[in-house]
Amino acid sequence: MARFHGKDAHFSIDDSGGTLRDITRHVRSVNGLPGARQLSDVTAMGDEGTRSIPGLANVTFTVSGVFDTTATTGSYTVLNGLRTTTSTSTFEYGPAGSTGGAPKLTGECWMTEFTVDTSHTDAIPFSATFQVDGTVTATTF
Repeated sequence: MARFHGKDAHFSIDDSGGTLRDITRHVRSVNGLPGARQLSDVTAMGDEGTRSIPGLANVTFTVSGVFDTTATTGSYTVLNGLRTTTSTSTFEYGPAGSTGGAPKLTGECWMTEFTVDTSHTDAIPFSATFQVDGTVTATTF
């Protein structure tokens, strides 16, 4: 079994114009992927224990990192444009990096929250929350 360090992770997302942008160098963490699925309780009288059937996927995830205003590729530049977009964005996440054969999680999502908080004692961070539209697909790079 191969093991990996989080420093090698990869994250890209569409900007408001639909171009996939690699913002990996600004990201510190990705949480919530591939996500959970709902289970619907179908337990009936006479059952010896709880019974469930798989339901819908309802996946949310967060991305946080360092604020950057670089044209076309900065974290703020890419994510701020998603606050008002009227279509989903494609995301691409590689927890073990983006080299050939590494696991890749992809899907469509809406950004539901974007915050940029400041403190006079630290680098400016950002945090973005996303709602997956549909399901997360697991493939490889």
